[in-house]
Amino acid sequence: MQSYEWAELKAKSGWTHIPIHAEREGSLVAAASLLKRNIPHTSRSIIYVPRGPVLDCTDSELVAAFSGFLRQIAVQERAILVKIDPPIPVEDANSEQNLRKSGFVQVGDGGFGGTQPKCVMQLDLCTGEEELLASFKPKWRYNIRLAERKGVRVDLHCSRDRLPVFYSLLEETCARDGFLVRGIRYFENMWDVLADAGYMQLVLTYHDDSPVAGALVYRFGDRAMYTYGASSNLHRNVMPNHLMQWTIIKWARDAGCKWYDFRGVSPRRQADPDDHLQGLNRFKEGFSPRFVEYIGEYDMIISPFWHWMWEFARPRMQRLMKARSRARQSASGDV
Repeated sequence: MQSYEWAELKAKSGWTHIPIHAEREGSLVAAASLLKRNIPHTSRSIIYVPRGPVLDCTDSELVAAFSGFLRQIAVQERAILVKIDPPIPVEDANSEQNLRKSGFVQVGDGGFGGTQPKCVMQLDLCTGEEELLASFKPKWRYNIRLAERKGVRVDLHCSRDRLPVFYSLLEETCARDGFLVRGIRYFENMWDVLADAGYMQLVLTYHDDSPVAGALVYRFGDRAMYTYGASSNLHRNVMPNHLMQWTIIKWARDAGCKWYDFRGVSPRRQADPDDHLQGLNRFKEGFSPRFVEYIGEYDMIISPFWHWMWEFARPRMQRLMKARSRARQSASGDV
């Protein structure tokens, strides 16, 4: 998300890209891809640094200097805040403290939500294929073999014209699980920017020639990321998702990746009947990945008043407007 390609994708939905970097004695020591968005009906903006900035956060002097540079740019761009969510594990207290000393404050509830997931699961691929498979839970290995026996087929190299098939599965998944879904145009833009650059793979899984599961996988540097997953309500008994994951994991390992990132999971690691994400956790845990919790979102507040409006007043107003809209629809019988 700190790549030029990601910024190009976000530019298609209204963000402006501001790339910056810092050097020390001629060597690159810090970089950040800033995404700026204007706040409607105002002269102000917000700046977001997705999964950044990229620097050694244990270097307090560097963090302070680069944060000061970020503040200067934010003031120039009339930003009310600079939001960051760097991939710093919660165990790295030194880096987190350096960010706080440099003017960042923690925001958000620390849950699954936020702009990027706070908790993820990652599988170490630096081992043999047999060792990888043996590390999975026995039921997961059985389900993989079951899917193979039942004739489930995984296509790792789908073309752009298969995006509508995947999107249909994604809509079905979101309706079943209660998630929102972006319009298909976003995924078409994603393909045009990321797939053509070699950073994204569309995977579809079939049973009896019918699509039953799919995934969009990012590959950048030494890791692959399972970013979007979808499955049909039909043929779930042949375990297509287990075989699809195993096939993608083998592909990522063969492509030279060191890590396979399952992306977002619930921060509640113990069983909780009120947590609708527990099923997601159980599925991913079956592949025996490590659980990683990041420090979450931090804001550098440029304008305290506007930041309060953005963080507290705006969400409350949005909830109020949605409630009034639902009430009007109910009164008119249009629900």
